[in-house]
Amino acid sequence: MSKESIQAVVQTSLEKYFHDLGEQAPSNVYDMVVLTVEKPILEAVMTRANGNQSLAAEMLGINRNTLRKKLQLHGLI
Repeated sequence: MSKESIQAVVQTSLEKYFHDLGEQAPSNVYDMVVLTVEKPILEAVMTRANGNQSLAAEMLGINRNTLRKKLQLHGLI
């Protein structure tokens, strides 16, 4: 799957979300999207890294401590 494919899935999902809202005003869309996609990203990378947090952090381009906080936030450790 290419970067463009992922972008298209997010775009389509957001369009459906806004459509489903109807006349209701959206709020906290950024946080909703980030938290929604962050967990599966972390799960996939941790699987790819065989549970090695240092390697996973390197793959993600983030600090290991930041990774640990995100894993805790999502109940993954």
